[in-house]
Amino acid sequence: MSATQLTMVTGERYELRGAPEQVESAILSAARGSLLEFAWLEEAASGRVVAINPAHVVSLRAVVADET
Repeated sequence: MSATQLTMVTGERYELRGAPEQVESAILSAARGSLLEFAWLEEAASGRVVAINPAHVVSLRAVVADET
């Protein structure tokens, strides 16, 4: 399973299910949508759904699993 770490302007971080390209696509779609539209994404560990405000996203990066 691929995962992406998303960092918000507050410094809060989320580890989300999906490749960075998939997460980016969801965020960009929400940003192009109506005013205050959220990107609905799923946390990798818990499966809990979170709503992300696209205007508050600072960075995305792929999560690489340790191969030990």
